[in-house]
Amino acid sequence: MITRDRAILKSGLSGRFLQGCLNEHLRGAEKLSRLRDAYGLHSSITHHARAEGLPNHRLAHAYARYIVTVASSYLVGAAVSYQGEGQGADALRRVYRASNVAGVDVELARQASLYGKGVEIIYTDDQACPRSAALDPRCAFVVYADDVSAQPLLGIHFHPFTDESGAPRGYEAAVYTAQERLLFRSRDHATLLRGSPVSRSPHYFGRVPMIEYWNNEEETGDVECVLSLIDAYDLIQSSRVNDQEQLVDALLIVYGARLETDDRGRTPAQQLRQDKLLYLPDREAGAQYLVKSAGTGAEELRTSLERDIHKFSMIPDLSDAQFAGNVSGVAMRYKLLGLEQLSRVKERWFREGLKERMRCYAHFLSVKGERPLETDQMHILFTRALPENALEAAQMVKTLEGMVPDQALLSQLPFLDGEISMENG
Repeated sequence: MITRDRAILKSGLSGRFLQGCLNEHLRGAEKLSRLRDAYGLHSSITHHARAEGLPNHRLAHAYARYIVTVASSYLVGAAVSYQGEGQGADALRRVYRASNVAGVDVELARQASLYGKGVEIIYTDDQACPRSAALDPRCAFVVYADDVSAQPLLGIHFHPFTDESGAPRGYEAAVYTAQERLLFRSRDHATLLRGSPVSRSPHYFGRVPMIEYWNNEEETGDVECVLSLIDAYDLIQSSRVNDQEQLVDALLIVYGARLETDDRGRTPAQQLRQDKLLYLPDREAGAQYLVKSAGTGAEELRTSLERDIHKFSMIPDLSDAQFAGNVSGVAMRYKLLGLEQLSRVKERWFREGLKERMRCYAHFLSVKGERPLETDQMHILFTRALPENALEAAQMVKTLEGMVPDQALLSQLPFLDGEISMENG
């Protein structure tokens, strides 16, 4: 979280102020790049070196991708719903559908799970309609006031730009305040925001239209706490494959005999490879391969690392036999308890970002003449992407028949979701 004294902005945006914010962000970019490498299967194992001539298989396991996919899908796999009444609420839901915010939410949740935060930009398209898009957190961030309010002061999004032939020309940065968008260009990062903006234009969102969706209070991703365990898992699995290949090429020790070139001119190694036979002169002679015994320790270590990765990331191993399709709903929830607690924290911070988005959209719609929307009256609902036990739900409904209103009972059946109206409940 980058913070600054809001009093500095009273005299206007200076190049020194903006460049200082950018430099602070860049100092933390290395950590974000390492997390991205782990997600893209370019972890530290891909740079692992061994002595020349030895097998060097470098196996990168997609644990980071698995953790991010499960955590983000569990949170927003089912689209977030917005409950509210009135024309203002209807207009908001209409522009949300047009902007496909459900798809943007999925990407923001994925980014938050990986990097510790996701970044959204709200803009207007060619038809003057509000739209949302997810930005790469490695090149987009928000600056906050350093007081207890922690209000967003501005947002910065930078990226390289090229000429018509695709050759790099430098960097471009857009700075978003609560009133306008400023565009900067430069040859390198060091001077990107020190000069004067090449253009500036107003926007009509009433606040900073860049929003950060934090994963937790520390802005840490779900992969970060187990990254060293994943590296260790990659290393031990790669070593096991390398040892297996070395076993195939193990040295053969012959004692009590001397192998010679045969009458066909074949060397001893060629004879052994082609004939699969080894002739020894007497019982005192012998032969054996020189191999390293791995024992059972490697498998125990692999299992321990795998268990620790799931334990400390709070992401269950869904391929485990415990996740059978016939377990009860209560048993399933107990197995997902860690993931549920993790998601509750993620939901709390994600909800703050959704509220800020709602305020931006509502202000823009009011400028266009739509009925004002009381955003505090809108309810944001998250639905967990859980497997449903329809048989268990049907048995519960049958048991409660006559004691609970029919409409309320039918609403508990997952296969009738969205089809039961609660108007008469």
